[in-house]
Formats: sequence, structure tokens, C-alpha cells
Amino acid sequence: MRVLLITHSGDNESIEMVSRELSRRRHTPVRLDTDLYPTEVQISSELVGKRSRRWLTVNGERTDLQQVGALWYRRYYVGYALPGDLGDTRQACVDEARRTLYGTIASLDCFQLDSLRAVRRCDHKELQLERARAFGLDVPRTLFTNQADAVRAFARTVKVPLITKMQHSFAIYREGEEQVVFTTALSEDDLDQLEGLEFSPMTFQEKVPRKLELRATVVGNKVFTASIDAKLLEKTGVDWRRDGVELLEQWKPYQLPRAVEKSLLRLTKWFGLNYAAADFIVTPEGRHLFLEINAGGEFFWLQRTPGLPIAQALAEVLTTPSARACHLEP
Repeated sequence: MRVLLITHSGDNESIEMVSRELSRRRHTPVRLDTDLYPTEVQISSELVGKRSRRWLTVNGERTDLQQVGALWYRRYYVGYALPGDLGDTRQACVDEARRTLYGTIASLDCFQLDSLRAVRRCDHKELQLERARAFGLDVPRTLFTNQADAVRAFARTVKVPLITKMQHSFAIYREGEEQVVFTTALSEDDLDQLEGLEFSPMTFQEKVPRKLELRATVVGNKVFTASIDAKLLEKTGVDWRRDGVELLEQWKPYQLPRAVEKSLLRLTKWFGLNYAAADFIVTPEGRHLFLEINAGGEFFWLQRTPGLPIAQALAEVLTTPSARACHLEP
């Protein structure tokens, strides 16, 4: 079976990991680097009478997309290689390429890991926390707002220190350098200085004492979890991603309590996902607090250290229907 891997040319070793597993199972991985479309990569769809044909051309080699039995919708950077000298037509070309590629993916009659509509639905953090709580997961007290008075009232209600963060990646470019906004602890003085909040909503959450931080990766019906000691995170304050590269080898295998694992699987299945990466905090008292779930979360470092077999599980879900938690087609 041919398996289409939708990614970009600068992706990390995750693609190679899964490709090797697919080849070991005697399936054929087909890589689609979306940043090279529509320049070095060509895609065509032809409908004539009752006949349909779709094909992908890379370096002159054509792949019949009608023969694709599954696809992994991993990364999507369409149009990045389009030349800058297109001027004011460049964005229109990117938009048209995006629509055409989305349409091609949606029209393929195959299993998708995961469907675009499921991935996009999972983007909503408010919905994530509501459903996580409904399925029995413990979630921190949280406020999404752009009202300073609401933040102060929330602080009085929870009566513990707060942290603040953006819902998604938020970067400011100053003098050509990217300044990423990470999770930050709020002081009492900060609560009196919330100017600018009306221009951009933020997320406010109770600051919870941490013993461990967890990354739980769901693949089909399986959950692979790793932990990192919160003592190692003192340098980062409240967000391990800030010094993630330095901490890659510090992760250890972890067994989620069965009830938490079952609730997490119910949550991902509700979203229609066969792949997702969830973040948890374990408190000194042993509470497992769900923070968020990401339909496109990374896993490569967990495959390397501590050696969780995530790539193998992905290859199995792509090629074996019985390994899938969700059988939703696009």
C-alpha cells in the first residue's frame, strides 16, 4: 500500500522514523513536501465523464494518488518556495495553491491521520478543557479574557498565584528578531498593570505546584507517556519548551493512571483523532492535571529518549484498520 506523508522539506526525523517503519511493513511511503508546491512539486486532478484521476509529480516522477491507501497529515507549509519577485501576486498564488492542495487531500478516498476538520476542531482550547472535564479529567481553573477586571476578579476567586499564556504560538518581531511569548507567572504588580489586554485576549490559569510534567502521546488505541522532573525546570520557570533542547534526554517513561488514560482516549476519540499529544502536570499530592492537547504535537525526542515506540504505532495505525480508535474518513 502507498502511504502519503504530507510534510515540508525542513521537517525533523519524525518523517524518516515513520517511513522506515512503513517500509519494514512492506508499504511504500510517498513524501509530499508542501513548501515545494506549486514550484518543484506538481499536483493535478482530472475529472472527465465518470472518470477521476489525481497524481503527484516530484522531480519528474509521477505517483497515482488514486492508489494511496492512507495519508499522514503532519505539516503544511504550502507555497513557501514561491519567489519573492512575484510581488503583489505572490499571496494570491499561495492562497490558490493552499485551496487546491486542501481540495486534493479532502477528495482522496483513503484513511487520513487525521482529517483536516478533526485537526482544526481540536485547535479550540476552550472546547478542549470543557470536554476534558466532561470525560473526567482534572483541569486547572482557567480564564480566557481580554478584560482586566475579569482577571482581577478571577485572581480573587482562585486565591493562588496565576500564570498567563497565549492560546497558540505568539511571536513579536522586533528589529528582525523573533520574540516568542512564553508562559509567564503573574505578580501582584502585574495584576495592576494589564494595559494592552483589550487588544489581545490571553489565557490565565492557576499556578499549580508541580512534581512532574508529562507528555502523553495518543496513537490509535494506545497511549505513550513520558515524564520530566519539575526540579529540572527551575531555569525555565513555568514552561519546559523554553529550554526544550537542553532537556530532551531527561525524559523518562511514565505510566498514566488507568482512569486518566481512559479519559484521555475518550477525549481524542471525541475529537475524531488517531494522533494527539497531551500535556499534564502531576502535583506533589499526585493529582494529574490536564493542560492541553495538540493534534500535531511533536514526538521525535520521545522516540529517541526514552525510546517510546511512537513511530511504530503510527505506521500500524496508517496501515491497519483494527489499530485505529477513529475510523472517520475525510
